Amino acid sequence: MNDYKRLSTFIKPHIWILALAIIFTLLAQSLHAISLGTLIVPIDRIVSDRDIALVENNYTPEFITRLVDKLNNTPADKLLVMLIIAIVAIFLLKGFFEFLHTYLVNMMSERIMKTIRNSLFEKMLSLSLDFYSNTSTGKLVSKITYDVTVLKNSLTQGLINVVTEPAKLLANILFMLFIKLNFNISWRWIIISVMLLPTVIYPVRVIGKRLKKIALKMQEKMGDINTVLYETISGIRIVKAFIMEKREAKRFADQNQNFYKITMKSIKRMLVVRPITEYVGVLCVALLLWFGKDELLSGEFSYGAFTALLFALLSLIKPMKSLSNLYGVVQQALAASSRIFEVLDAEPGIVEKPGAVILPEIKNDIVFEGVSFKYHTTEVLKKIDLVVKKGEILAIVGSSGVGKTTLVNLVPRFYDSTGGSIKIDGKDTRDVTLESLRKQIGIVTQDLILFNDTVKFNIAYGLGGENATDEDIMKAAKVANAHEFIVDLPKGYDTMIGEKGVRLSGGQKQRLAIARAMFKNPPILILDEATSQLDTESERLVQDALNRLMKGRTVFVIAHRLSTIKHATKIVTLEGGSIKESGTHKKLMEGETTYKRLYELQFRE
Repeated sequence: MNDYKRLSTFIKPHIWILALAIIFTLLAQSLHAISLGTLIVPIDRIVSDRDIALVENNYTPEFITRLVDKLNNTPADKLLVMLIIAIVAIFLLKGFFEFLHTYLVNMMSERIMKTIRNSLFEKMLSLSLDFYSNTSTGKLVSKITYDVTVLKNSLTQGLINVVTEPAKLLANILFMLFIKLNFNISWRWIIISVMLLPTVIYPVRVIGKRLKKIALKMQEKMGDINTVLYETISGIRIVKAFIMEKREAKRFADQNQNFYKITMKSIKRMLVVRPITEYVGVLCVALLLWFGKDELLSGEFSYGAFTALLFALLSLIKPMKSLSNLYGVVQQALAASSRIFEVLDAEPGIVEKPGAVILPEIKNDIVFEGVSFKYHTTEVLKKIDLVVKKGEILAIVGSSGVGKTTLVNLVPRFYDSTGGSIKIDGKDTRDVTLESLRKQIGIVTQDLILFNDTVKFNIAYGLGGENATDEDIMKAAKVANAHEFIVDLPKGYDTMIGEKGVRLSGGQKQRLAIARAMFKNPPILILDEATSQLDTESERLVQDALNRLMKGRTVFVIAHRLSTIKHATKIVTLEGGSIKESGTHKKLMEGETTYKRLYELQFRE
């Protein structure tokens, strides 16, 4: 029930569209009932050559009585022409109203899905990195594509059926009552017609409950398929390098087979409902003919009225089928919505405190006071005490997995320390706004993240392209030693670089990422293996540029190539999640230090 309420909040802003759709479907079904009434005219007056006979009672409106009198007094040939014109006009209007109804429902559905997609994506952007560490990219993509599509299809079909089909049932039942009251038709005909309808409800409800469980499994399996797709396509070079095409093809085929099996279960259960409803409808007609055969053969009532009644009864079958399927459709929608709400309900691990203040530009130092960090139950950092003064270059070294990247990730609050605090100019980073903190930090990581857009866009990305002049972009590229290769590209700075910069070499991508950080011109820089993808010549040029850029800035450097950090103001060595030693390159090379051992090991290699 909670999911129903939450879905209704998305529908509420568009309720006026639904109201219009209901009006148009009521008009369409009214014309449907009128079209059934036209069957009486040709059968009684034209085919049977007998007057249309109304039962004398107080229920018949006067205009119906006058209309029947006029029809009985109109010649058959003229009546046929009138009938043809009336049928064309009725079905033209009926089709127009049905079009308007369906169009409005689809418009409403698409607007709702647009809102849900935007909400999902904005929510994903607001979530912290720990959320992405615990959720596969493929499953997240599946939620915003497949699950939203399932919800859209279910919602569209549901909104159409929930409005149209009850209106059809009501129109046909009211028409049957009209025939009963105004023509010589027995009550038992009406009773027999409707008494079997409730027998559909129980099996449909049982099957519908099962469908929700199956739908959830279907959406989970589609998430698994998307995960395999994303991993294989993004890692296609590794797949080919290790000749694993057959293995990946089998992995995908297995997931696809699982999805196929669960889909067929859903289809089977959906299809079972249809023959049940058809059987009930046909059974109603058969019983009606059986119990009314004597009256029918005796000619006690209007053949035209009986034919119209029979058509109205047959017209009950389709809305019954649609409504019987509706429960299953709703269950699929609820299954999709529950997975969507999992994301919408997720809380970011990193949030601003109420009343968080804006962090002014750094003037003094960054202080780590007893900083610790745990990932689940694993302790990564243990009571780090460290002071980084403005303008200092802090290099962090150590073997893989000791927490170097984790330590620098705490500065922009990608994660929060589980113990201690980080202060900038005396202000705890948890007391300032995330925007004012991260605006002051430029980052170049070893994981190259570039966007499928132009070179110009990627360089100016740090400032969102705001007030970005070609001159400033070009200046940043020159400092990063990227200008020369950029101007050789087909369209220079307007060249599309492809997904993840696929059209660039590793060194070119790295220099473009450095240019992006330079363009932002932040007071704090984090360089995580910033020169790892550069060849010797490019590394020298970029290192010179970085040395110039670092002046007057506070810089955190992580580098496996220790030769690139010899001129750092301070070097700290992490071991076992703690700072084992610190000092300048010269000082650390004087004693028997871990840094010296690592440096000499690299030098020998």
